[in-house]
Amino acid sequence: MRIYFAASISGGRRYLPACTRMVEFLKDLGHTVLTEHIVAPDVLSGEMNFTAQQIYERDTAWLESCDRVVAEVSSPSLGVGYEICYALHFGKPVIALHEEGLFISRMITGISQPGITVTAYRDEAGWREPLIRFLEDAR
Repeated sequence: MRIYFAASISGGRRYLPACTRMVEFLKDLGHTVLTEHIVAPDVLSGEMNFTAQQIYERDTAWLESCDRVVAEVSSPSLGVGYEICYALHFGKPVIALHEEGLFISRMITGISQPGITVTAYRDEAGWREPLIRFLEDAR
């Protein structure tokens, strides 16, 4: 499957190690992660080569062409919230994963339309199983 992985970039990189493991896990399962560049430690410097419009057009094209969206939402991010809503508008299934015990925006946890799963995790095992189930639902 073609996976769009969403996570905070400019909103904070505290969860970068977990995001990196998630992207590696998805790739190990044989999926194509369209946005694997976002887990690069120097992603911001790489993105400086593009205008805001180019990034928007690239990312929305990826969202429209992907099969599923995996979002790590522990760090608040306007971009990730927008990507989730954009994906749902196009009928793309979304899983929003976050560290257990955090307050997550109610604009995400309150979404009642079908297609989104919001899941808390305590450790790596806590996101692996829900992620596997989410991906298997596509078969």
